Amino acid sequence: MSASLPSGLSDTDLAAIETVRRLAEKTLAPLAASVDENASFPSDQLRSLAEIGALGMNLPEQWGGPGLSALALSVCVEAIAAGCASTASALTAHFLATDAVLIGGDDRMRARILPKAATGDMLGAFALTEPRAGSNPADMRCTALKTTSGYHLSGVKHFISNGGLADFIIVFAVTDPAAGHKGISAFLVEKGTLGFTASQPEKTMGLRGGHVFELSFECDIAAENLVGPEGSGFRTAMKVLDNGRVEVASMCLGIAQVALDAALGWVKQRMIGGQPLAGYQGIQWMLADMATQLRAARLLTEDAAAKRAQGMRFSQEASMAKLFAAEAAGRIADVALQIHGGYGFVRDLPLERHMRDLRIMRIYEGSSEVQRTIIARHLINQ
Repeated sequence: MSASLPSGLSDTDLAAIETVRRLAEKTLAPLAASVDENASFPSDQLRSLAEIGALGMNLPEQWGGPGLSALALSVCVEAIAAGCASTASALTAHFLATDAVLIGGDDRMRARILPKAATGDMLGAFALTEPRAGSNPADMRCTALKTTSGYHLSGVKHFISNGGLADFIIVFAVTDPAAGHKGISAFLVEKGTLGFTASQPEKTMGLRGGHVFELSFECDIAAENLVGPEGSGFRTAMKVLDNGRVEVASMCLGIAQVALDAALGWVKQRMIGGQPLAGYQGIQWMLADMATQLRAARLLTEDAAAKRAQGMRFSQEASMAKLFAAEAAGRIADVALQIHGGYGFVRDLPLERHMRDLRIMRIYEGSSEVQRTIIARHLINQ
């Protein structure tokens, strides 16, 4: 069951949402179990999304996008995650990379990268996290030293979605160690760059098709591949992550909606004691709590997306949406599995997959603890 749409959507928005929902239902959902079972990267699914313009949904028309609103983007990401969370993870990782070019790059770099990324001719990755700098990216050890022709990039990034498959990677590195987070810069590293290597995909608990890699860099980067001025990387990364957190919240909505729908279908047909489970007050209250939490998460996500669309500052709203949606979705999927009893625990039904896919949502793109810190700082400093 698709959620009702937020108000204020254009005809272009509505057409895109309908197209994405149809593809997610007919193409992505039937393959989701196989993607998970085989831990296969959803290349064909991304190609199908590219054919309808979905790989550029976060981009303005000037750079190859369809010109969707941030609200429509959120609804589309929700629909894709409802169909296949691994595909949504790979897609939103691509969005992080293209957002970084859009926000931090100059027009020459945008023209070189974004139109091809929008059509699916180039896949992107966003390399911020390191083995010793996850929740605190300002503590990164990856460095970029100036050379006569550009920079020498040296270091390791970890848990990078799409990293070993991407055609371009936005890599963050320290260019001025004395300047703290103001000494971090961003670089565009292209596939095949000498001195760049990627591990095999990590074996993950969930999102098994959304491959993550450890990346090693010992390579020379042309000066033209610096994304924005030196020292602007951290600011670019934080703006990108604000966008990404709304998209993670949207993914959570999609998976939680599927879990709630499964619970509703089950309680209507599962007979216990001569009546459907739906006839028991205890079950009814569980469903009521699930629906209320999902509605609250959706409203927080819509609020953050609306502020993003208006060009307003939305860091606090993005953190609130990501925090609440990630934690609420985990609870909703858990209760949905509980309602199914032993049947929910077997792999013939998708609930255990939904629970595994949702678990990372409280960790990546800023853990729940990091989101609480961001929210508290906004409250204290306002």
